Amino acid sequence: MIVIDSSAIIAIAAGEPSAHECEKILEAENSVLISTGTVAEVLIVAARRKLVKEVSDILKSSVTQTIDLTPVRAHLAATAYIRWGKSFDKAGLNFGDCFSYATAKEFDCPLLYIGDDFVHTDIRSAISSAPA
Repeated sequence: MIVIDSSAIIAIAAGEPSAHECEKILEAENSVLISTGTVAEVLIVAARRKLVKEVSDILKSSVTQTIDLTPVRAHLAATAYIRWGKSFDKAGLNFGDCFSYATAKEFDCPLLYIGDDFVHTDIRSAISSAPA
């Protein structure tokens, strides 16, 4: 089981250099979770980058469970921002990142992400956890 962040979805949709590695990890996973907060973030980014169809296809084909946003989960995401967010920590997580972080922490599983922000947190990377 892993959680997927918007950065990995956009990397795949845009055909970025890390797309193939992300796709391999998704193909090997039976359970891929995403927060509804992350879904909103990735659809906003996809609209801006004109990748809505690609992102929608990835969400349909790869995500096995969308985790509802509840008051408790909103609090977990806000707590993540206060600990790891922009202007609070060098990780500099943005608002949307905090939903991915909180979901990975709640379900105690690695997070599939691209970039250098989550590296500075205590979250496990699905890429570095993947079998060779």
